[in-house]
Amino acid sequence: MAVNIPGLVAVIVFYVFVLATGIWAARKSKQEEKKCAGDKSEVAMIGGRNIGTLVGIFTTTATWVGGGFINGIAEIVYLPHRGVSWTQAPITYCLNLILGGLFFAKPMRTKQYVTMMDPFQMKFGNTMSSLLIIPAVLGDIFWSAAVLAALGATMAVILDVETYLSIILSACVVIIYTLLGGLYSVAYTDVMQMIFIIVSLWLCVPFTITNPAVANIGYTMVNDLYQNPWIGKIEVKQIGRWIDDLLYMSLGGIPWQVYFQRVLAASSVSQAQKTSYIAGILCFTLSFPSIIIGAVAVSTDWNQTGYGLPTPNERQESSMILPIVLQYLCPAYVSILGIGAISAAVMSSADSSLLSASSMFARNIYKTIIRKTASEKEVIWVMRTTIILCGAAAATMALLTNSIYGLWFLSSELVYAILFPQFVCVLFIPSTNAYGSAAGYLVGLTLRLMAGEPFLRIPPLIQYPGISFENGSYQQLFPFKTFTMVLSFLSIVIFSYLASFVFNRKLLPVRFDVFKITDKTQELPATPEEQITLNDCNNHKLEPLKDHM
Repeated sequence: MAVNIPGLVAVIVFYVFVLATGIWAARKSKQEEKKCAGDKSEVAMIGGRNIGTLVGIFTTTATWVGGGFINGIAEIVYLPHRGVSWTQAPITYCLNLILGGLFFAKPMRTKQYVTMMDPFQMKFGNTMSSLLIIPAVLGDIFWSAAVLAALGATMAVILDVETYLSIILSACVVIIYTLLGGLYSVAYTDVMQMIFIIVSLWLCVPFTITNPAVANIGYTMVNDLYQNPWIGKIEVKQIGRWIDDLLYMSLGGIPWQVYFQRVLAASSVSQAQKTSYIAGILCFTLSFPSIIIGAVAVSTDWNQTGYGLPTPNERQESSMILPIVLQYLCPAYVSILGIGAISAAVMSSADSSLLSASSMFARNIYKTIIRKTASEKEVIWVMRTTIILCGAAAATMALLTNSIYGLWFLSSELVYAILFPQFVCVLFIPSTNAYGSAAGYLVGLTLRLMAGEPFLRIPPLIQYPGISFENGSYQQLFPFKTFTMVLSFLSIVIFSYLASFVFNRKLLPVRFDVFKITDKTQELPATPEEQITLNDCNNHKLEPLKDHM
């Protein structure tokens, strides 16, 4: 197949449009920095807490509805041993945004933190917060790499261009506009990308359903035709694993800086909460095109298409089922819209992850630990340098590594096992301290790694009840991720109490109190951010979207 020239031109035009939007938004960021001369880094990281409701809803939704979301849902629906019963992302993404709005947005936004790691640093100190930041930053980088790799594979299918070209081009575009405008550029490009995703994916759906090679998806939902019904089936022995995945994705998706960037950028607590609720509902709604495309793939007689036999599943190309359906079941101009939607989804995820990782490093590591006297300008340049380095690392891994998704799954599970219980404790259990945090970290990390990771071929040192071995691989059917998270949480609470008891009762000399918990009162002193009300930046809301688009 020759290079799809019209498609390539269309994608390049789309990229230019995205880049232009990001550069325009960067000018808005510069104007905001002039109004908030003392808080330039906050403008870059959280938009000066001035992101309007409409922009906030779009950028929050776009961060979740990324390349992994739309490609992954279609893949799971298509897989013969999975189906829509195992497609949990629509429910869990909706739940983690709604739960985040209900319980976590208010305490975070009220205290005017700048990054998700601020409360950890204040409560547990620099040593523990530095350890806790590791899974968060790695998760962001691995996720960026994973979606870039998926985009490269997609463009190879539809445009017949080399994978490395699309990965490098996409990474460069994302890095440039994120570098120039920070959250302003990310937010405004997210708006444009979200509109494009909604319009183009829904336009593709009717063409896929009405293709002559596609049977009635209502029939194939519950009947065998070309493969197992796409409704899927949950065996009794798999119920524990299904619940474990549901809880992991619902709760483990909360303690991520990409989410709290949006929460902390809101102009008020109520706006932050409303943004979370509406974005959660939108995430659920926007899963339908991918579900339908996955069902269409199940219902397709591939021998009647240009793809031919064997099927995508037999060729082990299930992960690319969405672009394959767009390429072989839609007219050329429609498939080009589809690749635009996938590109937009990838960018909306990658830019947020790069900004997230760089913000945490610049503020919580460089400014707070490495160089406390750093100026605002210096912090911004460190942040920009980190964006470049993280972007380059993500692109390199996308080009060279075949186990990116495995690395991301492992890092995200570590976020669930380690960060989520720590996050609950730091916000809602005042009696916890750094000793409990260290114990919970150790317990969560050890138990999760000892459970193994099939994708990365890490053997299970702990074989939980119900473990199954098949074809040289294994699957932990016991809900070990949630079990690990609960034990980590209990370790934080119990060891915090024990440490307080030992040092407050003078059972150990104060010189052994390495975390200095005896020097701290129950209530931490207010930070400068807590001592002041919203600064003048809050008086300058983003103008309505329609005025600028």
